[in-house]
Amino acid sequence: MERLKLERDWIRQQLETCIAFWLEHGMDPVNGGVYTCLDREGKVYSTDKSVWMQGRCAWTFSYLCHVYGQRPEWMEAAKSCLDFLEEHCINYEAGGRLYFTVTAEGLPLRQRRYCFSEGFYCIANAEYYGITGDEECLARARRAYQLIYQLNNGLIEDPTGMGPKTIAETRTGRALGDPMIFLNIISIMRRVDPAHTEEYDRHAKECTDAIVNLHYHPELGCTLESVAPDGTPELWYTAGRVVNPGHDIECSWFMMDEANYRGDEQLHKTAEAIFRQAIEAGWDKEYGGLLYFIDAKGLPPEAYEHDMKLWWPHNETMIAAAKAYRDTGDDYYANWLFKTLDYCHEHFADEEYGEWYGYLRRDGKPTMPPTKGSTFKGPFHVPRALCMTEQAITEILGD
Repeated sequence: MERLKLERDWIRQQLETCIAFWLEHGMDPVNGGVYTCLDREGKVYSTDKSVWMQGRCAWTFSYLCHVYGQRPEWMEAAKSCLDFLEEHCINYEAGGRLYFTVTAEGLPLRQRRYCFSEGFYCIANAEYYGITGDEECLARARRAYQLIYQLNNGLIEDPTGMGPKTIAETRTGRALGDPMIFLNIISIMRRVDPAHTEEYDRHAKECTDAIVNLHYHPELGCTLESVAPDGTPELWYTAGRVVNPGHDIECSWFMMDEANYRGDEQLHKTAEAIFRQAIEAGWDKEYGGLLYFIDAKGLPPEAYEHDMKLWWPHNETMIAAAKAYRDTGDDYYANWLFKTLDYCHEHFADEEYGEWYGYLRRDGKPTMPPTKGSTFKGPFHVPRALCMTEQAITEILGD
């Protein structure tokens, strides 16, 4: 327990410096919203804005208020990103779909086919509603929620007019990211919007059924990113064999939370199995750290970044291991928590400038020049992991 106390002290200090880094360097006082392309010291190296990160930032600061109490600077940051999203990031000519990137001023740059921008917009508005009671934010979240559900389940045509990546007549399938991310969206919506609990519970079961029955393949020792519509593995080409250990581990704690909500012991055990298979297959036995992609059959991965060490899989491992240890008391999970924290201490955390490096080479050294943010990295995974791991440890310690 002494080790847990020491780690909690470090985590609390890291959360404080991480949040301070983004408040000082990321927020745009001119146009609103947040810049996330920041170098090691926090200097902006690209003014294009990630729409994902506007939603994620708004959610993060709202969630911090939910956990630790409202602070003016957190509320202001969340509101700035929400306002920027509403004013600049919605493509009203495409059914209310959101863009993927915009300029500093908010002019549209890029639209993408998948609906993760909408997902982060949804949870941002939901979490902000949860701390303010702003009914318009709940209405926005509900509209986005319904749009995502319809798109994920093929109930409507994509209003952007963008088709699938592959020619559907030749090959079609399903992606783990859709039920996985929607399961997390549901958990937030259900917490702040109990009036629609029955709907959320029904949709959550659809998500876990899809993950367990279609993507999780214990006979292969992995959870596949892409499968045929009926869940059949397609192992004769590289995309059909992709395993993203960090994704699987993130999925495992989403499922643990859902299992705890339902009181479903079997679902929790399945989530634990997903964690175990992913961490043991994905951990780099030579250099340490979690590999980005691996191949289900041990064949060469196609992605050139497959052996890099990225921040977010380690963040998800922190959360999942801490929650699994809290729920089971099994030292297996405590050992993985400490092993991951040791790696993060040594390789990701920047004690000089604050925040964590985003991208490491396989040997654990930051890519050159090192970066703290990008289109995909902003104030989300690191603060979420620090906050949730700190919460889990506090629950374990009982103080």
